Amino acid sequence: MQQPAHGGNLAWAAALAGCPRDAILDFSASISPLGPPDSAIAAIKSQISSLRHYPEPEYSELRLALSHFHQLPPEWILPGNGSAELLTLVGRELAALPATILMTPAFGDYYRTLTAYNAKVLELPIDLSHLSTNNDASLSVGRQRLEFRGQRTNDKGLLLNNPHNPTGKLFSRQEILPLLKEFALVVVDEAFMDFLPPEAEQSLIPLVQEYENLVVLRSLTKFYSLPGLRLGYAIANPDRLSRWQLWRDPWPVNNLAAAAAIAVISDRNFQQQTWQWLPPTRNQLFQGLAAIPGLKPHTSAANFLLVASQQSSSQLQQQLLQHHQILIRDCLSFKELGDRFFRVAVRSVSDNQRLLTALQALLNN
Repeated sequence: MQQPAHGGNLAWAAALAGCPRDAILDFSASISPLGPPDSAIAAIKSQISSLRHYPEPEYSELRLALSHFHQLPPEWILPGNGSAELLTLVGRELAALPATILMTPAFGDYYRTLTAYNAKVLELPIDLSHLSTNNDASLSVGRQRLEFRGQRTNDKGLLLNNPHNPTGKLFSRQEILPLLKEFALVVVDEAFMDFLPPEAEQSLIPLVQEYENLVVLRSLTKFYSLPGLRLGYAIANPDRLSRWQLWRDPWPVNNLAAAAAIAVISDRNFQQQTWQWLPPTRNQLFQGLAAIPGLKPHTSAANFLLVASQQSSSQLQQQLLQHHQILIRDCLSFKELGDRFFRVAVRSVSDNQRLLTALQALLNN
C-alpha cells in the first residue's frame, strides 16, 4: 500500500503496524479530540428522515445561519463539500491569471488544484530559520519579499493559509492587508482560524465586503471533529460565488452535514471548551517534545505542532507504528521540509503523554 501524502490514512497505518485501524492512535490528522459535539450528533439524528429528500439547492437555511455567525449577508457565503471542493473552484479561478504565488511549504492540495487547471505557480519559500520558539514569533510577508524577484504582482494571484500549515504560525491581519491592494486575487485558507478565540483570531472575513479580490475559505471539519461529513464554505463577492455555482455539481452538501453545521456554529459551550482546552494542552505537548534530545518543536497558533528532528521522520513514523501503534505525520510531501520534520496534532493529555513516552523510548536508545 502506497505511503499517503495526507494525514489520517488509518488503513495504511494499520497495515504497517499489523493491527486493526481502531488500535491506531492518530496524531497525523489535525482534528480536535473533543468532538464531534453532542449538538452535531443530535442534529444528524433529527434529520435522518430527510435522507429521502434532495438537499435544498440554495442551502438557504445553512447560509442564513452562517450569515448570522459572521455578520454578513447570506449571498456572500457559499457552502461546499469540504474545503477540498472549494479549493478546486479556487484553482479554476486562479488559473485564469498569468501566475499564482504560493507561499511554501504549502498544503499539498494547493498543488493539486492549481495543477488540475494548468495554473502557473511561482513558489515563494518562507525563511524557516525565522521559526523560533518564542511565543510572539510570526512569519514575515513583507512587500519586499512579495515583489518576487522584480516581477509585478498586480496581475497575479496569491494563495496562503492562516494559521499557516504546516508551521502553525499566525499572520496578523495587518501583515496581509497590504497584499489585498497588490494582487489581482488573494485567497486565504482559514481552515484552522477557529481554534483561536475571538480576541486572538486574525480572520480577514470582516474585510471581504471591502475587497472584491478577496476570498476566504473556512472549514467546519477540524474544529468540530467532522471530517467524515465534508463541510466547508467560502466567503467572497456574490458575483464570484454565483459564477462558482455554475461550475460545480448540484447538491454538494448533504442534508446531514448541513444540519450538523447549523447546530455546531451555535454551540457556544463547545467553542468555549475548545478555546480553554487547547493552549495549556498544546503547551504541555510542546514542553514534552522540547525535553526530548534530538527534537525541536515550533510554537503554533493551531492545534498541531511542527517538530524538527535529527532522526529521519519517516523512520520514526514507522517505528512508532510498529512498536507503539502511534501515527505521526511525516513531512515528505512538503519538499522544503523533507525527512527532518514531522507534524503532530494536539490530542488529549493522556494521548499526548503516550506519544511522549514512546518518543523517549525510541530516541533515548
